Amino acid sequence: MKNKTLFLLLGAGILFGAAVRPGDPWVEGREKVGAMASLIQAEYFRTAEADKMARAAVRGMLETLDPHSYLLDPDNLARMSEEQRGAYFGLGIQIQKHMDKLVVIAPIEGTPAWRMGLQAGDTITHIEGESTVLISANDAVSKLRGPKGTKVAITVAREGLEKPFDLTITREEIPLYSVPYAFMLDEATGYVFIRYFAENTTAELEAKLETLRNAGMKNLVLDLRGNVGGPLFQAIGVADEFLARGESIVSIRGRNPDFDRQYPATRNGQYEAVPLVVLISQGSASASEIVAGAVMDHDRGLILGEDSWGKSLVQKMFPLSEDTAMALTIARYYTPSGRSLQRDYSHLDDYFLDTKVLAESDREVKYTDKGRKVLGQGGITPDLTVVFNLLPYTAELRIRGAFFAYARKFTSRQTPLSKKFVFPADGNAARPAPGMIQLSRVFLADAAVLEDFRAFLIENKMPADETKFKEAAVEVKRELEREIASLLWGGEEGWRAFEKNDPVILKALEVMPEAARMIQ
Repeated sequence: MKNKTLFLLLGAGILFGAAVRPGDPWVEGREKVGAMASLIQAEYFRTAEADKMARAAVRGMLETLDPHSYLLDPDNLARMSEEQRGAYFGLGIQIQKHMDKLVVIAPIEGTPAWRMGLQAGDTITHIEGESTVLISANDAVSKLRGPKGTKVAITVAREGLEKPFDLTITREEIPLYSVPYAFMLDEATGYVFIRYFAENTTAELEAKLETLRNAGMKNLVLDLRGNVGGPLFQAIGVADEFLARGESIVSIRGRNPDFDRQYPATRNGQYEAVPLVVLISQGSASASEIVAGAVMDHDRGLILGEDSWGKSLVQKMFPLSEDTAMALTIARYYTPSGRSLQRDYSHLDDYFLDTKVLAESDREVKYTDKGRKVLGQGGITPDLTVVFNLLPYTAELRIRGAFFAYARKFTSRQTPLSKKFVFPADGNAARPAPGMIQLSRVFLADAAVLEDFRAFLIENKMPADETKFKEAAVEVKRELEREIASLLWGGEEGWRAFEKNDPVILKALEVMPEAARMIQ
């Protein structure tokens, strides 16, 4: 046995030694990989899956390069294509996993799910006869989506109904929106949230801004918090809305000079003179940093929030087969002042876990058009730092899904207090019955609602310590208002309810006069 083992090892040595000609390291590397594949094919104790091994080999190679070069398998490639295209084929519902339940957050108006009567708060218990208890939200999404015109059977449980019921729904094309929310914060200030960048982002933004302008917008808060990026040209298009023709937006430079480009603003944007505050967070990266960097370097507006992620690497998608592609870094991008925002990635294992910001003395220094000092190598450091973190108690309740669970009970009249309200589904009663309260879109979680919620926590054996509850009352109030408004009136109303008391938004409104002075 020892001799045979030695023979095999010697055989491997021959494959990796004598078969490889000294010279070009790329030739030697390819020959080593090929030799290894041949050895596994011939000698491994059972038949190996060639495609699986090839994918693993490509992933392994890409992992040695940088943290943003990666392989897209069929599922991930399909999902990314849907997001970038701005549409998918499915039912038109937002879902999330709450404990072991697959819950409908909201049906999108006009979609098959909406027409079939699915409601926010419904639980999908089965998909094509298979229980949803043990499947993830992502797996559920894959099962609910499919080719246009095909059908999917689901079983639905609803609060207040004794038995679940079955629905068979035909899949249709469902639009995805990268700019989901836009509304007025006050009489003069508009607010736009860009969730991510996709092929239609610039067009979506233009439509939202037009609506806000018609509503009286004189100032704008552009929210890029948590926006991880997307196509370069959409970042350029968004920045172009706020910059004068000819002003630099971004430049890219790579080892291959064919990829080197300068991208200036090409049109006079309609909103060049609108005072602007841009919100960023640690989760803001790539395309969102391009927009924020251009605004900052041209002193076009104020940047407010936290230090952004720090991704200045540009990827190009290379198809490897019909259902597989490789995202390969081909260049770096630079802001108008010449900054690279890329964080250090020499320790790849820690890159996505270590979000510490470099000391200012270790960062590249550049200057804006008006001479303000700005920093590179570690994301964008905002003009004004505003960090908002939930109290541990509130965070625990959110993780446990307590706010959403209560909102489902409340909106289906399953709590003592909720039975005193007249809900939108009841119709527009001019005069509610004695003792009943007409629920409006400006829903406020008052002391009675907080007391009702705490009773719910106690009943369901969730954390309800009186001292912690009182300390977190303001945050609890905001969370409840968002969840209840979302279930009753949709995601935008829930977002509006949440943001009206967001400390970062309130600070943006406070400093808007300073943003106005920057463009005078």
